[in-house]
Amino acid sequence: MLQTTPGKRRVSIIDDHPIVRQGISQLIDQEEDLVTCCQAGSAQEALEMMASCDPDVMLIDISLDGISGIELIKLLRQRHIKAPVLIISMHDESLYAERALRSGARGYVMKQEATEKVLTAIRQVLRGEIYLSERMQNKILQRIINGEEGGLSAIDLLSDRELEVFRLIGHGYSTSDIGRELKRSVKTVETHRAHLKDKLGLKNAAELTHFAVQWIEQEKSNQL
Repeated sequence: MLQTTPGKRRVSIIDDHPIVRQGISQLIDQEEDLVTCCQAGSAQEALEMMASCDPDVMLIDISLDGISGIELIKLLRQRHIKAPVLIISMHDESLYAERALRSGARGYVMKQEATEKVLTAIRQVLRGEIYLSERMQNKILQRIINGEEGGLSAIDLLSDRELEVFRLIGHGYSTSDIGRELKRSVKTVETHRAHLKDKLGLKNAAELTHFAVQWIEQEKSNQL
């Protein structure tokens, strides 16, 4: 539902966890200069609510059902929805932050960060600036110094869609499950799997699954 409060900047929240949305909304609504104007639990809901919601900034999680947050940003831009986007996610920024920025986001903040950093990120994006942690800023600067491809891993070089497929493989999804989740044909998913094996230097499906599962476990341990 659209809320308007004179003098406050309007924030929309797109996250598939109701408790997370509620927590972020309560955090925002305590501030004198910010107010939650609308919420959505999926990419489709977000696209539909844009017809009646006019946010000043959008908070979008990467992990949404069907269409990822990064794909959602691309769709929003195609529809000429110009409100700046701040990605707020459980996933490690070292892998996703640059992808988010390339898709059109203006910042990336991890949910594990202290609440004041989330509010700082929102206000910085509203000022037209980009928000990244100091660690991520340093990583990007180091790669610029070392050359464009310096420091990139094989995972970094996957396309956004390939990374989505890789993550789902790591979570135990079958090819048909991935197709349903991403709303893609089995043949398309098989093509992505073939590209993954080539790019990651893996010989067969068993090696791909093993590597993907290990990567997911490492990602989970990095969040602890």
